Order: sequence, then structure tokens, then C-alpha cells
Amino acid sequence: MRVAFLLTQDRGGPVDVTVRLAAALQADVRVFGPKPARDAHLVDHEEISVPRKGDLKASREARAALKAWRPDVVHAQDRRSGLVCAGLGDIPVVHTYHGVPDDVTEPWFRGTQRASRPSIYSRTVLAADALVARRVDRTVVPAPAMGRFLRDRLRVPANRITHIDNCVPIGDAEPPTTPVRKLLFVGLLTERKGLQILLEALPPDVTLTVAGDGPERARCEELAQGKPVEFLGFRTDVPELLRKHDALVVPSTMEQQPLVIAEAMAAGKPVVATDTGGVADMLDVPGTALRLAAPNDVTSLAKQLRAFVADPDPAVTGRLLAQNARERFSPEVCAKKHLELYRELS
Repeated sequence: MRVAFLLTQDRGGPVDVTVRLAAALQADVRVFGPKPARDAHLVDHEEISVPRKGDLKASREARAALKAWRPDVVHAQDRRSGLVCAGLGDIPVVHTYHGVPDDVTEPWFRGTQRASRPSIYSRTVLAADALVARRVDRTVVPAPAMGRFLRDRLRVPANRITHIDNCVPIGDAEPPTTPVRKLLFVGLLTERKGLQILLEALPPDVTLTVAGDGPERARCEELAQGKPVEFLGFRTDVPELLRKHDALVVPSTMEQQPLVIAEAMAAGKPVVATDTGGVADMLDVPGTALRLAAPNDVTSLAKQLRAFVADPDPAVTGRLLAQNARERFSPEVCAKKHLELYRELS
């Protein structure tokens, strides 16, 4: 079987998932798009570019490159590539839906009454997402919560949606051997990732390392003045950073199934996170201490962090999370489920 992946970005969650999945598939695989910033050596790559939505010339060239390789199935792995592949023609197309626009709030996502509506632009994007989901052969959602959103809010037929978890590298777990004191944040520094909330909620007896860059960095550095916080910028060695820290904090106001949580679980690191998207589904492992804060709530996050650092034996949670990650998020498990889907469609 020949499987073509299409990307329009060189970094971020969809790119990391694509590289890991492509490397694990028992198939003839090629990744089309910009060269991935992480682990590009693991995949057969062909450089193409679709620099912006609505670039008709670049989209035509991308479709021509895909067709010339004659794949049995094409897998579009980000929003822009989904738009490109929705017009591909007679080749089966799978599209992974990685997340909603940035101003979609958790209450609106869940359908809560009186929730503030996204902007007109974001509602237009969501309308296009719904159209793409009806045009491609199957939409993959990493989190069941996103499947419910597509079905209930965007009216995508249930038989066109398939849930398959993301995958992360699975190495040796190294749970913390002492109470948590060294925290790690990993992510793009945008308002939605909630770093500014974490900086306000940070307990006095811990350190925080921030791996990531983005438009909110200057503001967050200003908020962090006088606190034991180190900003590293964009990093490609997240597994190594996890090994050097006791635990991960994910304070986002909206997520689907964050790769970094799965990576932390695989490393045996406990996690404090906000209750958004599919996060609770990931971390609610029997026998673990579930630490979930309300999104965009400094008081709630501070309470969870205090309980987190007071746990005398976080290794218990770490070991159970690692076991669950091996069973659920390994590249081999992810590849097997995707290959079954590709064979069903081709």
C-alpha cells in the first residue's frame, strides 16, 4: 500500500504526529510538504509548499504532485491540507481534525448555554471544516470530545468520523523519585496556551521551565520577573526535557489531545492540566491522582498545583500513566489502526 501524507507546516502537533505515524506504518509512505523541523530523517519527504489558504496555484501543484506519486490513499494532516485534498478527485482521502480555531472557548465547544460565540471569521473557518469533513472519505479525531463536536455542532455524519489516538515515542519511563519541584511547560506561547495563568498560579516552592516561543513570550517574561522561571525558546528535544523534570503543567484554555501530555505520560511524569477537550479522557487512569483545573481560572489551577507538590509519592501516578501510554499512544498501536482504516477505504 502507498500512503501519501500532506502537510502545510514544518512544526507543531500535526507535523510530529505525521512523522511518527509515517515512520511506524508498514507501508510505502511519503510525506509531502515543508521539511519537518523534528525527526525529518525518519521519513521519505518531498518538498512542496502551500503557504496560505486560497493559494489556488500552490494547491493545484500540490494535488498534481500527490497524484503523480499514485498513492492508494492520501492523508491530510492539518487544516490547510484538508482544504487542498478535499478537491483531490478519485483517490481516497483521510483528514485528521486536530483542533478548532483559537477563539473557540471550552464552554462554546461543549455547547454550554450563554457561552460567548467565536468571531465571524472563526465561524467561517468552522463552516469550511464541516464542508471538508463532508468531502473527504473519513475524518480522524484524536479525542472523542472532538468527534462529538463535529457530529453535534458541525453536523458531520457519524459514519464519516473515526477516533484514533495520537502517537508519541515510547521509551523507558522515569517517574519522579521525590515530591514534585521541577515543572515543565511545553507549547506555542499564545494566549490560548495559558502560560500567563500558570505564572500567576505558580507555587513559591517550585521552578518552572518554559519550552516554546510565540507572540506572548515578551508578556510572559515580564510576568515571570522575580520568579524561578527559565525560558528556553522553541526546542526539538522535548523527551529529554521531560526526563530532566518532575512533572508537566498544561494550563491551556482549549485543547484536543495534547501530544505533550501523552509524551509526559510515556515518560512516567505526573501532569497537572486544565479540563479541556480530551484532556480528562487522557489522564483519568485508575489509581492515579487526577489533577484537573478549570480553564482560565488562576485560583483553581493554584489549588491543583498545591495539591500536586504536596503528594509525597508522585511515582505511583507516574508508573500508571506510563503503562497506559504504552497501551494507548504507542506508534505501533496508532499505525495499526490507521492501516486498517486505509485498507477499508482503498
